[in-house]
Amino acid sequence: MARLLDIDGVSTGYNGVSVVRDLTMHVDEGEVVTLLGPNGAGKTTTLLTVSGLVPLMAGKIEVFGRSVEGRRPHRIAREGLAHVPEGRALFYQLTVGENLRLGAGKGSLDIKRALSYFPALEPLMGRRAGLLSGGEQQMLAMARALTVNPRLLLVDEMSLGLAPIIVERLLPILRRIANESGAGVLLVEQHVHMALEVADRAYVLSHGELVLEGPADQLAKDRSLIESSYLGAE
Repeated sequence: MARLLDIDGVSTGYNGVSVVRDLTMHVDEGEVVTLLGPNGAGKTTTLLTVSGLVPLMAGKIEVFGRSVEGRRPHRIAREGLAHVPEGRALFYQLTVGENLRLGAGKGSLDIKRALSYFPALEPLMGRRAGLLSGGEQQMLAMARALTVNPRLLLVDEMSLGLAPIIVERLLPILRRIANESGAGVLLVEQHVHMALEVADRAYVLSHGELVLEGPADQLAKDRSLIESSYLGAE
């Protein structure tokens, strides 16, 4: 499998203050990898640094074999990286169809492919994004990211503001995307055990440092191991 994301000894943060320290992890083609940890652990900062929105302080990040250091976010995105941020970042005054067209540009076939994962959006194409339910907005954010046929998909807190039953329906779609397209998925998620059900591997951050990693199915079997990592216990 091709290596899509390689994070090696990375420290990153804001205004010269590190939030993440000495992080090493990777995502391969066709994998779903979940990045777990309590609030403030550095998960979102990691995704923003991969996308080029937060500068590296130390270490290296390679996306598709090329360093992200010093590169503009839109140039990284053009090579096949898509980022679904926390909060979704939709254009709420525009319709579902307009949001998708903004993502795809002229790629109408890509819109059809994206809608195949979220068919519930098809009858809503003329509705303003601001009038959608939380679950529908999250589907739209995901579908918009898929219109560019990403090779690497970053998803930050898909479950934010959603009922657990909706999360249970949406998370398996990430598994399907990875299986069918060969894209790599890096998922930040607070619903730990739901995330582990769809992931191949998992990393756990605590206070900006990597404290646990391994196959998702093995970590899911040892609930106490995950809980102690979140609590900072030995």
